[in-house]
Amino acid sequence: MSYLKFDKTVMINLEESLTREVLRTNRTGAYHCTTVVDCNTRKYHGLLVTPNSGQSDNNSVLLSSLDETVIQHGAEFNLGLHKYQGNNFSPKGHKYIREYSCETVPRTVYRVGGVVFSKEKVFSLYENRIMIKYTLEDAHSATTLRFRPFLAFRSVNELTQANDRINQSFTEIENGISMCLYPGYPELFMQFNKPVKFVYEPQWYYGIEYPKEQERGFPYQEDLFVPGYFEVPISTGESIIFSGADVPVVTSGLKELYEEEVKARTPRTSFFNCLKNSAQQFYFRPQKEDAYLLAGYPWFKTRARDLFVALPGCTLSIADPVRFNKIFQTAIPAYRNFMEKGVPDKVIHEIDCPDVPLWAIWAIQQYALSEGIDKARELYGGFLTELLEYISGQKHPDMKVLENGLLFANGRDKAITWMNSTVNGKPVVNRSGYIVEFNALWYNALCFYNEMYHDAPVAKYAELIEKINVSFPETFVNGYNYLFDSVSGNRVDWSVRPNMIFAVALPYSPLTRMQKRAVVDIVTKELLTPKGLRSLSPKSEGYKPYYVGPQYERDLAYHQGTAWPWLLGVYLEAYLRVFGRGGVPFAERMMISMEEEMTLHCIGTIPELFDGNPPFTGRGAISFAMNVAAILRVVDLLKKYNAD
Repeated sequence: MSYLKFDKTVMINLEESLTREVLRTNRTGAYHCTTVVDCNTRKYHGLLVTPNSGQSDNNSVLLSSLDETVIQHGAEFNLGLHKYQGNNFSPKGHKYIREYSCETVPRTVYRVGGVVFSKEKVFSLYENRIMIKYTLEDAHSATTLRFRPFLAFRSVNELTQANDRINQSFTEIENGISMCLYPGYPELFMQFNKPVKFVYEPQWYYGIEYPKEQERGFPYQEDLFVPGYFEVPISTGESIIFSGADVPVVTSGLKELYEEEVKARTPRTSFFNCLKNSAQQFYFRPQKEDAYLLAGYPWFKTRARDLFVALPGCTLSIADPVRFNKIFQTAIPAYRNFMEKGVPDKVIHEIDCPDVPLWAIWAIQQYALSEGIDKARELYGGFLTELLEYISGQKHPDMKVLENGLLFANGRDKAITWMNSTVNGKPVVNRSGYIVEFNALWYNALCFYNEMYHDAPVAKYAELIEKINVSFPETFVNGYNYLFDSVSGNRVDWSVRPNMIFAVALPYSPLTRMQKRAVVDIVTKELLTPKGLRSLSPKSEGYKPYYVGPQYERDLAYHQGTAWPWLLGVYLEAYLRVFGRGGVPFAERMMISMEEEMTLHCIGTIPELFDGNPPFTGRGAISFAMNVAAILRVVDLLKKYNAD
C-alpha cells in the first residue's frame, strides 16, 4: 500500500481534496503545482511554471492546466475541474476519480462507465518539462482521448484577462504544436509520443477563480486562453505520454525519457523518504557550476539566512555531504564579496543581515559533527577564520562587538532577524540591541573555533568567551528564569518568545544546567504546539495566533503568535540536550504530529507556518526549507539516540 494514498471518499469531497496540494520541482526553480484533484486554487498553480529572465525575477505560468476528456460511443466525459463564480465547479471531473497516490510519482485513477483510466505525472529534474502518462487500464469499446490546454503566459504574481494583444498563432511540430502568447516569454512546446490531431478552436474561458488568493485578499479571477484541442485514439493497455516544455523533444524518446525520470525519484514510502524528497526539491542550480537552496515554494527565492539554516538538514541529514559542499562553496565567494565590498548578491538575497555569518559558522559546525572536525577544518577553516575576524573586527555595518563581548545589532528601522515582517517599512517586531539568538550563536561560534583550533593560540577569543560567560546571563536571564528576547539600554523586551531556545539547543551555551532547564520549561508551557513553537506567548501583549485576512493583517500576525516547525526542531534538540535519552519518547511523540502533515496541506512536505491556536491550520508557503530541514535533523538525531 502506498504511504501517500487517498481513496474516492476523499477525492470527491472538495472540502477535503482542494486543501491538499502536490508539488514537483526541478533544479532550475521551475515547478508543477496544483491540488490532488488537478483544480488550481492559487495563481501560483500550474502544470508548467518556469523561471523567465526575459520578464522579471519571478516565475511564469505557461501551461495552467490540461483538461482531459474520455470519448466513447460519441459520449464525452470531461475529467477537468475549475472553480467559477458562486462556488460553481465545472466540469466536475473529480467525481470520476477512484483513488490518488503519490509514491514514486503522482497517480490518479479514473473510472468512467466501463473505462478505467490512469494518469501519472513527472517533472523533469534538469529541463523545464512536465510529462504526463495516460494509460487505458480497461475499456470495452473504442476509446478516444481529447486534451484542452489552458494557457496563461503570465507572472505568478499577476492574473490574465481576455485581451486582443494575444498571439493566437501556432506552429505545427512533431506530434504537437508550439505557441508563445506574448513577447518576452519562452515558447511552449506541447507534444505527444504518437501522432495526434490538433483542432484549432481558439476561445477564452472567463472568470476562473483561485480561492486561496481570495482568502489572502488578492485579486483572484482570471481568464485563460484555450487554442483548441488534441485528439488521439487509445487502445486497452496502451500508454500515451504528453510533454509540455519550453524546448522541443524527440517524441520517439519520450517513453524512455519518462522512465529515466521515474528511476531518479525517491519513493515517498515513509516519513523520512517524504522529507528527503522534499529537501531535494529545494536544490537550485541556475547555472551548472553553482548550487543553492531555495527558501521555499511557490514564491520564495534563495535567502542567505534560510540557506545556512536549512543546509545541514537538507543535505547532511539525508547522507549527502557532497551536496552540502557544492552549495556551501557556491555561497563562500558571494559572502566574501559582501564582506570585502558590501555588495549584495544577485542570487542569494538578504545577504546583508547581521546574523548570516553566525548561521554560516553554525552550518560549518554541523558539517564537522557529521563528517569530522579535521575535514571541516581542511575545507572551511579559512572561511571560518574570515567570518570571525569580520565580526570581531567591527566590519559589519549593522552589528558591533561591545566591551562586554556581546553583539549589539541595530534593528530599530529595519528588520534584521528572522522575525522580519514589516508594515509601512517598519519592523512589526522591533528587535534591536542585544538580541538573544545572535549572542547565543556568537558564543557558540567562538567556542567552536577554539575546538577546531585547540592547538593554536586563540587568546583573543578565549578572553571573549570568558566575558560572554558573565555578560550573557547578566544581560538576558531575568527574575522569572527565562531570557529577554532583546535588550537595548533601558529598553527590555519581556515578551516570551522562542528565540531563547537557541541558548539551550546549540552545542555550546553560556547558561548553567538549571538555567537551561528553566528555559525549556517556560518554552514548553507557553510556546509549544503540536506543529511548532509559537512566535509569541499567548500571555504576552499583542498575541495574534491566526495568520489570516488581507496582507496587512497577516503581516501583523506573522511573528506574533503563529507556530513555526523549524523552531520545533530547535526545541527538541534543546530538550534532548537537557533530558538526554529520557527525552527520546517525548521527541518521538512530537514527530507523530509532524508526520500527520505528510497527508495534509501540500502532501509530503511541511508548510511555512501554522496558526498558534487549534486546529493549528497550515499557512503561508506550501513547502518551506527551514522546516523540512529542522524535522529531518530531529529524525536523524533520534536515529542516533536509538542506535546508541
